[in-house]
Amino acid sequence: MAEAEATTDWQAWQDSWDRQQEWYMPDREERFRVMLDMLEALAGPTPRVLDLACGTGSITDRVLKRFPGAASTGVDLDPALLTIARGHFAGDSRVSFVTADLKDPQWTAALPHGRYDAVLTATALHWLHSPQLAVLYRQLAPLLPEGGVFMNADHMPDPSTPRINAAERAHRHAGMDRAKAAGVPDWAEWWALAAADPVLAEPVRRRFEIYGEHADGDTPDAAWHARALREAGFAEARTVWCSPSDAMVLALK
Repeated sequence: MAEAEATTDWQAWQDSWDRQQEWYMPDREERFRVMLDMLEALAGPTPRVLDLACGTGSITDRVLKRFPGAASTGVDLDPALLTIARGHFAGDSRVSFVTADLKDPQWTAALPHGRYDAVLTATALHWLHSPQLAVLYRQLAPLLPEGGVFMNADHMPDPSTPRINAAERAHRHAGMDRAKAAGVPDWAEWWALAAADPVLAEPVRRRFEIYGEHADGDTPDAAWHARALREAGFAEARTVWCSPSDAMVLALK
């Protein structure tokens, strides 16, 4: 297995994950750009980052490319995505990964550092129900010093605009249909490809034992997130980026 892992093209798996995610979110790179802009504005060019629910390390990858002096700790429970992340960043002393369940009340004890300049997450916390997410926000505040920053980019639809939401969804799905016809894999197809890889087959099996097919959480609007973050101990919180269906909320300790 070690020899197989040594020859696995981890960059190819990173790239295929990005393509699959972009199929759902064509503005994904734009939200990352704004996230990094605000990270630099509030934490400077050498931040210590906690990549929360890191997956394959998409945020970490972009942080380090833009800020070579940064350091990142990725935390996730998904054994398959963590296998890709660890393979991709193997040998990079700036990066570490932790396996932890964000629903575990003691998950922060597994972190290698007590404090971070920034906690960043994208398209991940909708796996949690709102009460669980409110608890998580309260756990994050102590990980940041005064002036520390948290950003969450995720699905945050506005329930007060059903006709706008329906039009946006129809338009987005038409684009997804065109991309799929051009060969971009969707979520289920990507996981089928991963399960067929000899190195990833066992981590994928364990991943589906943990999570099942998909999230059972919910997607409150951006105003809920800002309010929950202020109630969790952050001094300021508001939306700093949005698309017709998604948003990014930034909170400052």
